[in-house]
Amino acid sequence: MISNSQALIIFMKNPVLGKVKTRLARTIGEEKALDVYQFLLQHTLQITLPLVYDKIVYYSAFIPEKDEWSASGYRQELQFGKDLGERMFHAFQHEFKNKYESIGIIGSDCGELTTGIVVEGFNKLKQSEVVIGPATDGGYYFLGMRQLHKNIFNRKEWGSSTVLADTVSELDNACVTYDLLPQLHDIDREEDLQHIRFKSGQL
Repeated sequence: MISNSQALIIFMKNPVLGKVKTRLARTIGEEKALDVYQFLLQHTLQITLPLVYDKIVYYSAFIPEKDEWSASGYRQELQFGKDLGERMFHAFQHEFKNKYESIGIIGSDCGELTTGIVVEGFNKLKQSEVVIGPATDGGYYFLGMRQLHKNIFNRKEWGSSTVLADTVSELDNACVTYDLLPQLHDIDREEDLQHIRFKSGQL
């Protein structure tokens, strides 16, 4: 049962050694990469706690019996689909069936994301059909929409540097109005660590 007209989906990977931040782990090791991801999960939790939207965590592999997210009142769901696009599509589809008027999705990879930027994304959705938060790697850290645009999730090389450009091109061709948020850094490689305040051993 929904309690709001707006919903925020949070995509996360279950924090399991060797299963998260695999590109980062190639240079800093699996244990430190897991530490970084735990740091990013805590950051994502802290910036989304003040938000008044319905908040739903979509786990990558399994739904824990109890964790900080469930204890904080976040609804729990499970991702499914063969790639990121299909998993996001199913999440949006499921939540639009719950009669939300606008839905945003974020990942758990952006240490620069703030509560205010998420709010800005939802505010921009009042004027535009789609809102995107571009990441410096060519993808995006936020995607919001007022209705399901299935084509956004198809025919893309997820994780590549062309995802944002391909998405904007599709929106232009379909005459769908969109707006952009500030560009931020996702944390995928060792050089990205300069954009967060993570220090080894702090967790």
